[in-house]
Amino acid sequence: MTMPSGIGIVDTMIDFPRADTKSQYSFITRQTKDRQTAEEFSHPAQYMFKDLPREKLRDSRDPVAVSLEEMDRWGVEIGLVGIGGRESPAIEAITRYPDRFVASAQVDPNKGMEGTRQMVRSFEEYGVRAFTCFPAGTFPQVPINDKKMYPIYAKCVELEVPIFCCAGVPGPRVPMDSQRVELIDEVMYDFPDLIFVTRHGCEPWTDLAVKLMLKWPGLHYSTSAFAPKYYPAPIVDYANTRGADKVIYGGYFPMGLSLERIMREMPAVGFKDEVWPKFLRDNAMRVLKLS
Repeated sequence: MTMPSGIGIVDTMIDFPRADTKSQYSFITRQTKDRQTAEEFSHPAQYMFKDLPREKLRDSRDPVAVSLEEMDRWGVEIGLVGIGGRESPAIEAITRYPDRFVASAQVDPNKGMEGTRQMVRSFEEYGVRAFTCFPAGTFPQVPINDKKMYPIYAKCVELEVPIFCCAGVPGPRVPMDSQRVELIDEVMYDFPDLIFVTRHGCEPWTDLAVKLMLKWPGLHYSTSAFAPKYYPAPIVDYANTRGADKVIYGGYFPMGLSLERIMREMPAVGFKDEVWPKFLRDNAMRVLKLS
């Protein structure tokens, strides 16, 4: 159960230092109502994280170089990064270092068909390898199984690109109903060819997430936004038994976790020897079609 070295880790959630985090998260905070989020937080779920790496790095002159240096230091070969307009550091990253960064693009079900057309443009222009969605962060909120999401799922299937979707109680102080894990069941029933990867824990319904992964071949789980010592026990147990091909590493640098903390805690996770390569690299390579 020893974590291997030199494996060439694929991180399915990594970003770059940003000077203006308030603007970056405005799509979430426009629907929050509490004073602390509005006046004190630079991250809308800041109460969950003791030390935000992004705060220390916000004045970095070369954000791409900062993230790349951390990746090199901790053995991360490839990072999945979200593009967000032509001024995004991610655009620069995938252009300068196409062998180190691959693009994802966030979807907004409230945009209707214009949103699906944007998916196609992102796929064709930037070669996106995944689409992402934060149901509780859409405004107004759109549940995972809402029919507004169905054109997005259909387009993912058509383009043969996975969707990474937040599930479980959201960190930001917004309602949770749109991210109940049971909603995934209907989606997988209606889209049996869809590759659906959950983000941000699925808590407190991790046991249900395991049941659904057993049921639906296309359903996967990523560990984004969780420090390794807090990986849910049902997920680790599932990876060590029937779910070795379903659990995918995702970090959270620099949004809420440092790669140093993640990688220093990682060896204590009780994965079996044969699970580590799949968790850290192989499953992401397959899902993102990077092989």
